[in-house]
Amino acid sequence: MPIIKSNLSENEGLLNVAKLMMISSRTAPKSGGKDDVETFLIYGEDKDKIAAEMDKIGEERNSKGFLRDGKNVRDSEVIILVGVEGTKNFGLDCGGCGYKTCKEFNEFSRSKGVDFTGPNCIFKILDMGIALGSASKTAMDHNADNRIMYRIGTAALRLGLMKKSSIVMGIPISAKGKSIYFDR
Repeated sequence: MPIIKSNLSENEGLLNVAKLMMISSRTAPKSGGKDDVETFLIYGEDKDKIAAEMDKIGEERNSKGFLRDGKNVRDSEVIILVGVEGTKNFGLDCGGCGYKTCKEFNEFSRSKGVDFTGPNCIFKILDMGIALGSASKTAMDHNADNRIMYRIGTAALRLGLMKKSSIVMGIPISAKGKSIYFDR
């Protein structure tokens, strides 16, 4: 009779949960059915590269938040990146982006801020938020501890991982005796 230790089963289970989270992000409702959300699943050495970049940013900015979250990423089994090509407009002329029309929004030159590129269409940002919520709920449904973190997205963009997206967030997942994301 084979014996499977809990850590091996938990690691494999978390990888499966992460794949289901990607499905949840993909099938989440999108404004007008236009899908400009992209997702990546990152684990192993690539996950640790993101944690190292978060540490680097934390040192550059003297930010305890980046350092703390970098440790969380290192202690996680896997992370999901969810980004959106928010510099595309939805075509509603709603003004939510700060411009009167989508034409004005399109004519504004895009600029890179400290973390993200903007301006962004509010509907694209909403789409990303719904995708993040759907992925997070899937993790919760499978009892995987998780937390949405903007700092992961900042590091991923600095590493050039998601070329289409103007804004990226990350969701690390783990299975420990207590949540490493909230009990810290």
